[in-house]
Amino acid sequence: MKRHHWWRDAVIYQVYVRSFLDSTGDGVGDLAGVRAGLPYLKKLGVDGVWLSPFYPSPQHDHGYDVANYRDVDPLFGDLAEFDLLMADARRLGLRILLDIVPNHCSSEHPWFRAALAAGAGGEERARFHFAEGRGPDGAEPPNNWHAMFGGPAWTRTDDGQWYLHMFTPEQPDWNWRHPEIPAEFEDVLRFWLDRGVDGFRIDVAAGLYKHPELPDSDDPEADARTRDSVNPLAWNQPEVHDVWRRWRAVCEEYTARDGRERLLVGEVSVPSAREHAAYVRSDELHQAFFFDLLGAPWDADAFRKVISEAMRDIAGTGSTLTWVLNNHDQVRTVTRYGEPAPGGSGLGAARARAAALLMLALPGAAYIYQGEELGLPEVVDLPDDVLTDPVFHRTGSRARVRDGCRVPLPWSGQASPFGFTTGVEGVKTWLPQPDYFAEYATERALADTRSFWHLYRDGLQLRASLPQLGDGDGTLRWLDTEPGVLAFTRGDGLVCAVNFGTAPTTAPVPGTPLLASGPCPAGELPGSTAAWWLADL
Repeated sequence: MKRHHWWRDAVIYQVYVRSFLDSTGDGVGDLAGVRAGLPYLKKLGVDGVWLSPFYPSPQHDHGYDVANYRDVDPLFGDLAEFDLLMADARRLGLRILLDIVPNHCSSEHPWFRAALAAGAGGEERARFHFAEGRGPDGAEPPNNWHAMFGGPAWTRTDDGQWYLHMFTPEQPDWNWRHPEIPAEFEDVLRFWLDRGVDGFRIDVAAGLYKHPELPDSDDPEADARTRDSVNPLAWNQPEVHDVWRRWRAVCEEYTARDGRERLLVGEVSVPSAREHAAYVRSDELHQAFFFDLLGAPWDADAFRKVISEAMRDIAGTGSTLTWVLNNHDQVRTVTRYGEPAPGGSGLGAARARAAALLMLALPGAAYIYQGEELGLPEVVDLPDDVLTDPVFHRTGSRARVRDGCRVPLPWSGQASPFGFTTGVEGVKTWLPQPDYFAEYATERALADTRSFWHLYRDGLQLRASLPQLGDGDGTLRWLDTEPGVLAFTRGDGLVCAVNFGTAPTTAPVPGTPLLASGPCPAGELPGSTAAWWLADL
């Protein structure tokens, strides 16, 4: 009998800890808040939870600048609270993934502080990328690389040397060619695996190794323009695959002890599905996020192209696909697909509902970002003086600012903080919640059977109960359709169809919907609607 690997078709819910639920009244979410919210996530029907970084950090990039990889920042709780969270998750049957950040650390990490104190030539500096500057007095950076969050990728120290940071100056990049770095991170993995975690989401998984000569880039501005157009001299170097083989071996070691599989899922930004596939070979990462679906415009041909390429180049290797439509770095689908309207209506909301059903019907795993199940739109009108994203402070531009998808969740009530925080008088959430969040509160969503929440919950229930969905037999067969319609079958007669247009059309094959993203009569597919049904094919 073929062994079922839980992670191949798991649905994981991404919790951005500081914006999920606050238990202390300081306006910032925390681990106790996550623990209080676990029954809600169990009721939704997800298989596990991915937690954003909660480690000690000066929070220059909201925890992705880690000062200590083996502890909890007091802002979020402590290790005892984390252990309680793990115990509750285990009791509810929810798996827990931690976000690990191996490409860079905080400038307040003890090893980096020691490197600065050591001065030029000090052996502590070999753990990072320190180099002499160019020009007669070394006043120019060692190369022309740009940081992902704006500006040069180098900062000069008081003694005249420069250090590399592919994000912000407060996030120096580790030098993975130094033997202490691989050993340190394998020890970090074991620390958290010993506390019972089920795996790790790996930040910047295609990074880590830089070209050993640190040469100039041919087009440094293009390298820094988006996270999908990265510097090939600092990303996707061949040595990075050795890291994932070692980490996979650590996970397999723990699985051999107790039979419980641990998961590695990577944030892999590479130019093609074929390069993506190299990260999910049988001895490397179990999964890697496939961002092409997230980045696709609302167009049937575009969606079909990225799905087909993924099925051919990634699933074709025997690996599982890992689908995602939202995360903490991207504009939410409701806004990305069209202007949202009050109360979760409007074209953007209709398209987001349809996209959700499409994603949940695809073979493989799926990741849901908190608030996605509420139909939350992007908060686009945050004033400049409340923005916290280092992208804004480094560039002065709002074009790539991520605060709008990170605003604390609304849980109940008619006014901020909408149940996000305790009943402390006058408390303000760390990012302000707009008044219209009242229309998206969880309490309201659960009471309305037509809400986004019920669509997600019903979709997850069907996905778990129908053998054609989830990993299934791993296949997908396209159906012939009218222009602007995308339809495919899974397994034995399960049809998923999406009308990307605004006018209704005839369903590609007859059937009565099991679930639809909007009103959908049998035999018809209204505009901006997705549906699942069983058909005799």
